[in-house]
Amino acid sequence: MEHATYVTLARQSGLVRELQAVANNIANMGTTGFRSEGVIFSEFVRRTGGDESLSMAAANVRATSTLPGETAPTGAPFDFAIEGEGFFLVETAAGERLTRAGSFTPNAAGELVTPDGHRLLDAGGAPVFVPPDAAGVALVDPLGLRREDGVLFRAEGGTEPGAPGRILQGYLEASNVDPIGEVARMVAVQRAYEMGQSFLDAENERLRTALRTFVK
Repeated sequence: MEHATYVTLARQSGLVRELQAVANNIANMGTTGFRSEGVIFSEFVRRTGGDESLSMAAANVRATSTLPGETAPTGAPFDFAIEGEGFFLVETAAGERLTRAGSFTPNAAGELVTPDGHRLLDAGGAPVFVPPDAAGVALVDPLGLRREDGVLFRAEGGTEPGAPGRILQGYLEASNVDPIGEVARMVAVQRAYEMGQSFLDAENERLRTALRTFVK
């Protein structure tokens, strides 16, 4: 039963990470350009001695959904939504980053910037100036992206221009979080966690009873 306890604890740890991802998705249902996230469970095997081994589950890999969110008209001339694949390329203090959040405004220098002040860059890495009829999208392979903060992603392999998607002016892309699906997922994860916890509580009580009997 000791091995079963280890397996259950590993599973509980993964379920906690998945629940945190679900909670973050639900919290960002109204965030422009947000990409929902989940975790990937994988098996790892640990030797327990001799020829025996123990198979357990780990959930250390995060998976970001690349499904598009719905677009909605805003009428603002510097709001943009990408129809199809691709990301906006922006300049941050930590370097170039990618985002689907297309809400921009001109700064004092006439450059389009995000609400956080990150400059929008064109395919060549230069700032985009008003008027907003210049290209400002860098298309990349969605694999290899690492979420950094909210709606910003870091491209591990760098970026390169590709066939441009369609840019909708005066529109914004909403979060791609599926509210009903995420709530259902949250309930399922909570139930799975409660089942694991019930097993651990029962096993703990069994060991306490065995110890009391041994001491007597």
